[in-house]
Amino acid sequence: MNQTNQTNRLLGYPDDARLLLVNADDFGMYHAINEAILRTMREGIVRSTSLMMPCPLALHAIELLKASPDIHFGVHLTVICDLPHYRWRPLTSKEKVPSLIVETGYFFSMERMSDLLAQADLSELETEFRAQIETVLATGLKPTHLDWHCLHSGGRPDIFDLTFGLAREYDLALRVDDQSLVKNFQQQGLPTPEYNLLDSFGLDITEKSSRYAQLLSDLPVGLSEWAVHPGLGNMESKAIDPDGWQVRQTDYDFLMSSEAREIIEEEGIITVSYEPLQNVWQGR
Repeated sequence: MNQTNQTNRLLGYPDDARLLLVNADDFGMYHAINEAILRTMREGIVRSTSLMMPCPLALHAIELLKASPDIHFGVHLTVICDLPHYRWRPLTSKEKVPSLIVETGYFFSMERMSDLLAQADLSELETEFRAQIETVLATGLKPTHLDWHCLHSGGRPDIFDLTFGLAREYDLALRVDDQSLVKNFQQQGLPTPEYNLLDSFGLDITEKSSRYAQLLSDLPVGLSEWAVHPGLGNMESKAIDPDGWQVRQTDYDFLMSSEAREIIEEEGIITVSYEPLQNVWQGR
């Protein structure tokens, strides 16, 4: 049995099914993102999202989730600030997580990610990750999975292992985007995407629509995951996110397009959320 057949069978789909998990990252970062994600889940092709609890608009995102209990979401574990003039702090008091913050008390910037990874204490990361998960659970909401903001596979092997342990403890699925780990997870009966994670920040914005269309047409058999970042290109996003708003607007445009829906229907692609993965992970 190959990996693809194993994943499809674990999720209850035929061996030749083409499955696509479109997850909108960064829910809660700012209002134009929250609005765009909600629309792409209601009217577009997004099926899952990831919530950033330390961010200023997280409470707004939580209210949207409470009003839409059918929306599937995960916890976007956050210890990096990627916007130059729009920052966030740990949910845990700074005295408990000194290795995770800079002199001003905020998380490290993208430019200093290597510094964070060099000095981050694993026990402090566990404290902050737990705080983010527990704060979500305290609202009464039920997440489906864990993933990370800006940290590929957690950024370090021990951070990945820590997060895997938390996913198991809290009965959540985990984003697995390291192909070297896929076989091991499959052998444990834990379904994961078989292919490299598509991160929309890696796509050229000038030809994004045609690139997305081609990726859909060429989608392989088995489970693929796209980490997309929809946002509205309004005055708020241009002020807060001068280097990223166009990525988010062009994502939004395609995810909401009739072209995307038509290709998915014509190609017989099945779009899924993290919920079916979580259901299997919970039983293992």
